[in-house]
Amino acid sequence: MQNIIEILKTKTDLSENCIKNIINLLEDGCTIAFIARYRKDMTNNASDEVLLKFQEVYEYSLKLLKRKEEIANTLKEKGALTPKLQELLDKAITLTSLEDIYEPYKGVKSTRADDAIKNGLEGLANIIMSMRYSIEEIYDKAKGFLNNNVKNIDEAIQGAQDIIALRYSQELRTKDALRKNLLNHGLLVTKKTKTFEENGLYKELANVKQKASYIKSHKILAILRAVNEKQISLKVEADEDYLISGIKQYRIPKHANNSKELVLSAYIDGLKRLLLPSLKRELLSALKQKASDDAINLFGKNLNELLITPPLVNQVILGIDPGFKTGCKLAVIDKDGAYLDSNVMYLLSETSKASKIVLDFIKKYKVSAIAIGNGTGSKEAANFIANLIKENKLAVKYAVVSEIGASVYSASKIANEEYGFLDVTIRGAISIAGRLRDPMATLVKIDPKSLGIGQYQHDVNQSDLAKKLNDVTFSLVNRVGVDLNSASYKLLSFVSGISEKLAKNIVAYREEIKGFTCKKELLHVKGVGAKAYEQSVGFLRIKNGKSFLDNSGIHPENYDVAKHLKENFDLTQVTEDILHKLSYEFDCGVESLKDILQELKKPGYDIREELEEISFCEDIKSIEELKEGDIVSGVVRNITDFGAFIDIGLKNDALLHISEYSHKRISHLMDVMSINQQFKNLRILNIDLEKNRVSISLKDSF
Repeated sequence: MQNIIEILKTKTDLSENCIKNIINLLEDGCTIAFIARYRKDMTNNASDEVLLKFQEVYEYSLKLLKRKEEIANTLKEKGALTPKLQELLDKAITLTSLEDIYEPYKGVKSTRADDAIKNGLEGLANIIMSMRYSIEEIYDKAKGFLNNNVKNIDEAIQGAQDIIALRYSQELRTKDALRKNLLNHGLLVTKKTKTFEENGLYKELANVKQKASYIKSHKILAILRAVNEKQISLKVEADEDYLISGIKQYRIPKHANNSKELVLSAYIDGLKRLLLPSLKRELLSALKQKASDDAINLFGKNLNELLITPPLVNQVILGIDPGFKTGCKLAVIDKDGAYLDSNVMYLLSETSKASKIVLDFIKKYKVSAIAIGNGTGSKEAANFIANLIKENKLAVKYAVVSEIGASVYSASKIANEEYGFLDVTIRGAISIAGRLRDPMATLVKIDPKSLGIGQYQHDVNQSDLAKKLNDVTFSLVNRVGVDLNSASYKLLSFVSGISEKLAKNIVAYREEIKGFTCKKELLHVKGVGAKAYEQSVGFLRIKNGKSFLDNSGIHPENYDVAKHLKENFDLTQVTEDILHKLSYEFDCGVESLKDILQELKKPGYDIREELEEISFCEDIKSIEELKEGDIVSGVVRNITDFGAFIDIGLKNDALLHISEYSHKRISHLMDVMSINQQFKNLRILNIDLEKNRVSISLKDSF
């Protein structure tokens, strides 16, 4: 039996030594983030993306090995495990191929072929398959197989053909060839059902006939949704005439006797009755899984781009959750995100009072930025703030931010724990302000599926989606680092080695001691043992700690070499030779030393600093003011397979169809744009006032 190392060598590009190191680290309880950051010299500098993929392949390979062992043991018990069969099991690299090998030995179904075998017709099947006898000779030989259960020659020959059909359907080579044929040439065909709605959502999907290999993932998910809602039917069509001609050409020898017609008939039966129905179901399942994986990966990319949006540091922010009847809810947060004050203003009936409320907040708390949610009343609120700033010559900027998910947060358990003393509506305004201050810290409190950044999120594999979104969040939070003295317990729970329970203990201890002054104090927190400390401490930051090292991503295990570097070298003049010497002296890998050097050169560095900063509002338009051909600016809010939704300051985001990005063909917009990317050259293509929709173009803009 193969071992796990051998399998992983064939499935990854990593060396055997790296594979062994990674497995040992994982089994020792190290997280992917920790391995990627602090064990680079053991993994040949593998990124967290590579390590996550490795972990996925590793877990799959363990399942594969376990299943191989189960099948081998079962075959041994049945006395069917031959050296050739063992070799086939050893060479199997997928669970599907493994089950193909095992299928003939399952013996769990009561099929026509099973009955024929029980009735002793395998010998007749062998005679027919030899194709050396005439029809008359076959009929004569069939007489010798008659018994109480097989009462005439026709029954005997039919039973033998059933056995031949089963054998054909279980051939590994045949299955593999047909799988490839269906994938490359099979057609997906849809038809209307009796309950089909002619002008409904799925009118474009009523008569699809397209190669399975060409159909887009988002279209697959749409079709499957329509099938579930009984709007259309779906089937896979294969070119059976072509497949049968292949059987005639390659499976039936030209010199065979005329009994070959019996074999051909059995093969065709095996193809149509046994193989194709099974493989068609398998193809649909594979297409659904691929479409689900593609949608999940897109969701993950969008989430990463959203969370990595640069923060607005060292500013007091006023958050406004717009509204008409219930008024605009206001909340002020300080530079660390702590709640300061709140109120409600009514723009339509109490404009003067509303102005006073905002001006008082700005003066009292030295507000320097305002975040306005982009929901109902956003346009009016933005107009009000713009005029207020202009009339009072305020040194304040404002931005319209996506408020999607704010209401979900407001009513959530974590919002109640954080702001149980506040009205639910005020919590929404705090969330809106937080999206301007630190999107990552704010948005990790909300279920990613509520952030409006995916596509067909309810149609994909939910456990795979949850894992992907968790992996993306976990990876990014640890790449950025977390401020130990201001992070919520939810944000801390995404730090390597810290569970949600432990995160709550950290927050409780932080409140008790009035803030951490050095990372070593973490060891006084209930539940933080040596392992949790080792895995988490490097990703935590203390801005005004006792040591410069407390506000760095340098791990305490490397503090000695970090201090030595800082005290004895000009950091700009450190060479590879120096690093290799220090590596030997301090038993620290060269790659780790390079990271330490970068941290020392840029104390408190945040990877988000290099990204494009938030765009503050300058002009405002309503959909009624727009006309086709106008040039507007906007911010990307969501990217799907068919296009991007861009916030241009209206209630609904405008659609940039993938065909309108460029005159050149684009495979996917994710390859050329990202969430929160800003564009200033969007051309209005179409305006639908009735549906409040706008379509835009970027063609001719580059």
